[in-house]
Amino acid sequence: MNHPQSRSSAPSKAEGSAFVSRQLADALANPFFAEALFDTLPDVVFFVKDANGCYLVVNQTLAQRCGLRHKSEMLGRSPLEVFPSELGASYATQDQQVIESGQAIHNQLELHLSANRVSIWCLTHKIPLLDRERRVIGLSGISRDLRMPDRDHPVYQRIADVVLYIQKNYAEQLKLESLAHMAHLSVAQLERHMQHIFDLTPKQLIIKTRLDAATSLLKETCNISEIAHVCGYADHSAFSRQFKATVGLSPTDYRDLTHF
Repeated sequence: MNHPQSRSSAPSKAEGSAFVSRQLADALANPFFAEALFDTLPDVVFFVKDANGCYLVVNQTLAQRCGLRHKSEMLGRSPLEVFPSELGASYATQDQQVIESGQAIHNQLELHLSANRVSIWCLTHKIPLLDRERRVIGLSGISRDLRMPDRDHPVYQRIADVVLYIQKNYAEQLKLESLAHMAHLSVAQLERHMQHIFDLTPKQLIIKTRLDAATSLLKETCNISEIAHVCGYADHSAFSRQFKATVGLSPTDYRDLTHF
């Protein structure tokens, strides 16, 4: 008698797609094919660095902003060698944080400088690169220019300070009035500036920051109540409601889905 194949033994579409992706990756002559695509984006900086934080791949936008004529001039060099000392040290420290912790950085609001010292506000994302044994062997990242009519306006540094405060203190009960006071703005002004920069309201940014932390913690622990507390929610149920409303799954379902 033939029995239907069990659900657990049948490969899912996601697993099949992952297998095909690995086959494609192994067959590629140039694993850094994305470099050519990023060369077409003048408002996006793209890079790949080794475990020492030295550039292996960059796009033309990054080279131009460092005052270099060709991308090859950046290869093998660290941020300390191509940026002003304070900025280079800041970027190098951030790189080492990603490499040593194995944790990605997302939506980091930063002020970059072009070759002629024009300030450019960006949202930076950096992810660790892992080998087949899951060891961190480098990192990759992008910095995307933000839509700002007056980049030198001092309000943007104050917004950056508020964002950094949220990222460091999301477990606290954050009030818009306090955040606005920190930026020397009214609540309406804070909301308008954040919406313009992030396409998110301050409340949405707080939710996103908390749920980013929660999704990472769900891969490490099964204690939903503990995660709720660490991520700034008053109780388990409030966290679960917010998580499902935003992610589309309960925390438990999300944990089960992301554990293989």
